[in-house]
Amino acid sequence: MVSFADRVAVPAHVLVRFLENESVLLNLETERYYGLDDTGTRMWQLVTAAASIDEAFAELLREFDVEEGQLRLNLSDLVGRLVEHGLLQIHSSDVGTASAV
Repeated sequence: MVSFADRVAVPAHVLVRFLENESVLLNLETERYYGLDDTGTRMWQLVTAAASIDEAFAELLREFDVEEGQLRLNLSDLVGRLVEHGLLQIHSSDVGTASAV
């Protein structure tokens, strides 16, 4: 399950090409392509630039006329599929924090 407190990063083995409002992602390790429509491309742009998935989610809520629960489900699904295909990496929000013990 994707935590919206986490952030994502694009692995070095992923190429991204933008074509008008759409994009094509290529995993160089698997040689598989993944296409995103205009909405998926905007989600990609925001989630890969934001400090957290939640920050991207908040911006998407401002930009799109969509019900909050539906957007949360769609964004979580997209990020999960991209991670599964090796096109994104999740970085936990608690990485690098000191233990209280």
